[in-house]
Amino acid sequence: MTFNEFVFYFFSAILVLAALGVVTARNPVHAALYLVLAFFTSAAIWVQLQAEFLAIVLVLVYVGAVMVLFLFVVMMLDINLARLRAGFWSYLPLGGAIAAVLAAEMAFVLEYLSGFAGAPAPPPLPEGYSNTKELGRLVYTEYVYPFEIAAVILLVAIVAAIALTLRRRKLAKYQDPASQVRVRRDERVRLVRMPPEKEQG
Repeated sequence: MTFNEFVFYFFSAILVLAALGVVTARNPVHAALYLVLAFFTSAAIWVQLQAEFLAIVLVLVYVGAVMVLFLFVVMMLDINLARLRAGFWSYLPLGGAIAAVLAAEMAFVLEYLSGFAGAPAPPPLPEGYSNTKELGRLVYTEYVYPFEIAAVILLVAIVAAIALTLRRRKLAKYQDPASQVRVRRDERVRLVRMPPEKEQG
């Protein structure tokens, strides 16, 4: 076993144990921390597979933003832990069966469809090769139309989510920027001339 294979299996074992910790931890905060460990380990495996850009994005986006949000929500909510533990063993057989089916499908795809077992090692990368530059070239040349379609779909989803959650209240006060821009001084300011008051002696 080479050193690269040892590192791969080492991180893979940590990743599997962290994933098991996510689904078996009784405390939601501990489960979120196990998920952070799983993300970090996945990033290390991607670095070993020479996908540095994806590893950095995984750490920055998921660990740095999404998991912070998860931890904030979990720690702010009053979660009933006893109720969560009650249904764990009842769902364990179904969850184990689904996990076994997923593992079998992944093994079948890697073994028979892609020829992973007998596939030759990838050629060494040339000097000065940039994973980020190559990914950007592929996204904006060969896959520019799927990239734009995905961007439009995400934009439509964001607009739809905002439209579905936006509720106008009759008693709430709203600002109209267009009317604020068109306002004139004569409409807002009124000069009043008042006679001076006499001092009482």
